[in-house]
Amino acid sequence: MRMEDAIQFIRHKELSLSGPSNWADLGCGSGTFTTALAHYLQAGSVIYAVDQKLATNLHIPVPAGIQVETMELDFVKDEWPFAQLDGIVLGNALHYVKDHSAFIEKIKKYLKPEGRILIVEYNTDKPVPTWVPYPLSYHSLEKLFKAHGYKHVEMIGERPSVYGNADLYTAIIKK
Repeated sequence: MRMEDAIQFIRHKELSLSGPSNWADLGCGSGTFTTALAHYLQAGSVIYAVDQKLATNLHIPVPAGIQVETMELDFVKDEWPFAQLDGIVLGNALHYVKDHSAFIEKIKKYLKPEGRILIVEYNTDKPVPTWVPYPLSYHSLEKLFKAHGYKHVEMIGERPSVYGNADLYTAIIKK
């Protein structure tokens, strides 16, 4: 996905907070959604770009005043070295989490009560072994998060996937 497309794909007023904020991009990969998110944050904000195995010489370009801290950890199994997050991004990463319910409960320990979650996911419940083992269609995502007490689950965008199996969607989630 081109960077301009990623920036537009996640566009939502909930990403633009009035002051500096702390976010985690879990399963950041090459940093596409870390960079896209950074375009909506205020100077002084921090994004923790987390992946199980970071690419060698990973460089995530962000606007001046935004700090990116990269770290290797398994965001499902490991405890996180940060807390009180204003937001969490899961860009093509939630479909690697086997126990979605347990993971949503884990998120609650690290997210501020007014925090938001930004999801980029395939709009299907049909697995593609190895690449998309535990997908969540938007309908399933909405049902799951509402069962865990999140009242605001909103699809904010949808676009065809270059892989053709299912469309990609973005959703913003809040208590």
